[in-house]
Amino acid sequence: SSAAVALCQALQAQGVGYMFGVVGIPIVEVAFAAQMVGIKYYGFRNEQAASYAAGAVGYLTGRPGVCLCVSGPGAIHGLAGLANAWANCWPMILLAGTNDADHDGRGGFQECPQLQSCSTYTKFAARVDSVERIPFLIEKCVRSAIHGRPGAVYLEIPGHLVNETVTNLPTLPPCAPPSRPQADPSKVAQAAGALRDAQCPLVIIGKGCAYARAEGEARQFLEATQLPYLATPMGKGVLPDDHPLSMAPARATALKQADVILLVGARLNWMLHFGMAPRYRSDVKVLQIDICAEELGDNVGDHVPLLGDAKAVLQQLLQAHNQQSFAHPCPSPWRHTLATAASKNINTVAAMARQAEVPMNYYYVLDVVRRLLPENCIIVSEGANSMDIGRTMLPNLLPRHRLDEGTFGTMGVGMGFAIAAAAVHPDKKVVAVEGDSAFGFSGMEVEVMCRYRLPVTIIILNNNGIYQGLAALPDDPLDAPPLALLPNAHYEKIADAFGGKGYFVVTPDELAPALTAALHSDMPTIVNIMLDPSGTRKKQEFEWLTRSAKL
Repeated sequence: SSAAVALCQALQAQGVGYMFGVVGIPIVEVAFAAQMVGIKYYGFRNEQAASYAAGAVGYLTGRPGVCLCVSGPGAIHGLAGLANAWANCWPMILLAGTNDADHDGRGGFQECPQLQSCSTYTKFAARVDSVERIPFLIEKCVRSAIHGRPGAVYLEIPGHLVNETVTNLPTLPPCAPPSRPQADPSKVAQAAGALRDAQCPLVIIGKGCAYARAEGEARQFLEATQLPYLATPMGKGVLPDDHPLSMAPARATALKQADVILLVGARLNWMLHFGMAPRYRSDVKVLQIDICAEELGDNVGDHVPLLGDAKAVLQQLLQAHNQQSFAHPCPSPWRHTLATAASKNINTVAAMARQAEVPMNYYYVLDVVRRLLPENCIIVSEGANSMDIGRTMLPNLLPRHRLDEGTFGTMGVGMGFAIAAAAVHPDKKVVAVEGDSAFGFSGMEVEVMCRYRLPVTIIILNNNGIYQGLAALPDDPLDAPPLALLPNAHYEKIADAFGGKGYFVVTPDELAPALTAALHSDMPTIVNIMLDPSGTRKKQEFEWLTRSAKL
């Protein structure tokens, strides 16, 4: 046996089931070994997209996916997904080759300070210094990735070791599942009291709650207490978006007027406007459930910090409720305020969704998409307007069924995420809703979908540009604004080129038939939908990003 085989046997023993990558010297044999031991290997066209797929697998399964890449430039490309997993707190392993050890410092082939470069974004980073240490290093990689706050790890193997003969290496048992620590019982009682006494309570469900598989506890707690809630973008689906306690259409009002907020696996970072005025009350009381002690009290001091696993702490809150039952009244002035704001927003969006004009607007198109999507489909979303509007228009009814740009705001994740979702859930339809700019980052990965017969449907909302585009380019393309892309580009032909099926849609009459055919196809499909180049979101009460001057 070889070190390449030993690496993959150790990964398989630790419950790692998926590997994505681009092969080349010195790691070709590692990909062959992965297939030999039963790890599902997906060959990509670019390490960047492969690394995004590895992180998405970590989120979807709770076990790290692996991105396999060559040394030097390959590892640097894979660094993108490593950083994305770091920001989103997802377990993944970047496994890279390096130059032979005795070439260090000599200008070896693709010699690069990979270990130093990757260490910034990882919980653990190491080099295989001897084949005997492979089982230990792999176990430590997996354990580090999934225990505590999940995250990325990095392991590299020098080229001269990949094919070294290995005999009688021990097989280490799988590392123990992550513990589910409970919060301090006195803090739980204090939090329950604060929620009981609140006049305008709000619960925010984050993707940390989804990762913790706490959907059952979240639903029981919210339905028992009748507390209104909001979901962060990837917290959508922990409870169905159509749940009566969801205040998504009244998001701005809910945040601005809540007097007590319970954060469940959500961080008060830019996505939640740092928890500060004017987006929040200056006297808001924050109750925060988080697995990471360093996260508690960030930006806004916690009224009650609840250090622990989301699933375990919600169980504690349920027990506290059972001991001293409480429920937010219905009706109440707070519910009326939220319902009024929600109704106004719903009516505004509904009016825009009825505008069946040419060129079409985002709201009309996404409303048609919404009506045709299978209920249990996995939605991948990226882009500017495409993602922001799509988040409000496209429902998620199940947990971990939405993947988007996330905490890092990473453009280019769509195709890697879609492939990962289709690999993990072959029984479910995966739909990637992409802006035309976003699709351009990794559109060649459509070939991967076709090669592995993954029936992903890609819906491109094509407005000819970044944010906004032009109906036609000026005579001298150098005079075009930096936001402009090629007008009326036929991205759907990429699917046709690789054996999938593409659809080009310009009018409302063409829209539903094309979407229906694509969503029911057993092959990869692209529906390229032309939109008004000047179209944008409806007017917002606040800008999407809270600027430093306003903190």
